[in-house]
Amino acid sequence: MLKASSAIGSLSSSPTLAVTARVKELKAQGVNVIGFGAGQPDFDTPEHIKDAAVQALREGYTKYVVPASGALELKAAIVEKFKADNGLEYETGQIVVSCGAKQSLFNAFHALLNPGDEAIIPAPYWVSYPEQVKSTGARPVIVETGASFKLDPSRLEAAITPRTKLLVLNSPSNPTGAVYSREELESIATVAVKKGIGVVSDEIYEKILYDGAEHVSIASLNERIRSQTIVVNGVSKSYAMTGWRIGYAGGPKEIMTVVSRLQDQSTSGPTSISQRASIAALRGDQSCVTRMVQAFDERRKLIVARVSEILEIEIRPPTGAFYLFADVSGLFGSVHNGSEIRCATDLANYLLDTARVAVVSGEGFGAPHCVRFSYAMSTDDINEGMDRIGEAVQRLRKA
Repeated sequence: MLKASSAIGSLSSSPTLAVTARVKELKAQGVNVIGFGAGQPDFDTPEHIKDAAVQALREGYTKYVVPASGALELKAAIVEKFKADNGLEYETGQIVVSCGAKQSLFNAFHALLNPGDEAIIPAPYWVSYPEQVKSTGARPVIVETGASFKLDPSRLEAAITPRTKLLVLNSPSNPTGAVYSREELESIATVAVKKGIGVVSDEIYEKILYDGAEHVSIASLNERIRSQTIVVNGVSKSYAMTGWRIGYAGGPKEIMTVVSRLQDQSTSGPTSISQRASIAALRGDQSCVTRMVQAFDERRKLIVARVSEILEIEIRPPTGAFYLFADVSGLFGSVHNGSEIRCATDLANYLLDTARVAVVSGEGFGAPHCVRFSYAMSTDDINEGMDRIGEAVQRLRKA
């Protein structure tokens, strides 16, 4: 009888993908569901990017891309982007292009971690970080961040043991929208350098910022921390290219060479057409990004106001990404049709079943008292969804 490996067999399914799949299934059945679950822009991919893909097809650019670590022209565009946007100097040999930023992260963890190692992950965290770490045989060490949703350097240092290999950092954050300042990153980098631990820095939401927030890559602070950091990014969020599946990573050449060999023996390179389109995204007109961020900002302000009113709580507006992470513990203990709302998962199920509104429980993000709302959707849908949630919450409060 076949048995799954202990490392892989213990992995959990992605709760965000599960919610998205459930919404799609209900809509296919004709159910009118408002989905706050999807972590992707609702905008179409900009025309100049799609045109580049069409041109690639017409030119017959449909074969394997060699090297498997990414087309050299795309790597060059990524090197340019890192220098212009982040002040990071890389060579093309330090860049690996993968099938989405999720694979870039997976590659980085498998290149860096051994069974028995520890990786520190601040909570709340993106759902896949602990599971990907576990897939290597290493152990995720969860460190709470408190109300700020940002890792305190003293908590980081206290969590480091002789087995600690790396820190996973995400700014702007999914699910909280928190953005680390330069000063906060400098304090974290000081601890990482002092203790000699690596950093995997997920910066996929770097261009989606509000209220004057600045994105700073921790690798840009000094040469020492840069030599200990792998920076992960991609085109999915900033350019509405989630389905094109292009992520990339930059880091020390000796580590990125290992990452490249891993990809050689797993997926090989991403789709040729998507790589050509990504060159157009990185080198083309960036006004499309500005317009999307302006729209996200309007939606952010709307959803903050609506959720604050409905839940009767004060919410610190997110300053990055397109998520609102709200504490819903004030509704715990409510009863509906004989069933008690004991946690965020119970509330998420209640909202989907009774209000036909999908949110993602914070349980998978390491915060079972919260739910995540994505506001990558129209203002009409936000208002309709919030009206439904408001009615459902009133029924709970009257029960």
